[in-house]
Amino acid sequence: MKYSYQAEKLARARSALMLPHPIGEAASIASAFHECHVGLHQLDRSQLDDNARDWLAKLDRFMDTSGLADPYSQGLWQIKAETLTESEQSDLSRIIDELAHWFDGEFHDDL
Repeated sequence: MKYSYQAEKLARARSALMLPHPIGEAASIASAFHECHVGLHQLDRSQLDDNARDWLAKLDRFMDTSGLADPYSQGLWQIKAETLTESEQSDLSRIIDELAHWFDGEFHDDL
């Protein structure tokens, strides 16, 4: 059952990014950030292959909220999501999809 939790959370993150966005695009991205954070918390990345580590490093950069302020208590990931360009949103979606696929494949390989 290796990586089953990560596979589940990344699948949820991927789903949050799919159309339509009934709560708004930025809120959907913030929700995907939350799922990724929960699913990857305390993950031993040294056990992953180079591709997965590279995607995680890119995801970390997308999720980084350093330097952002939240004066209206919207949530830093909401604010970060609002700053992403269309190109960045596309890259983020691809990275989450790749990670979801990778963790799902690793999980199923262990069954």
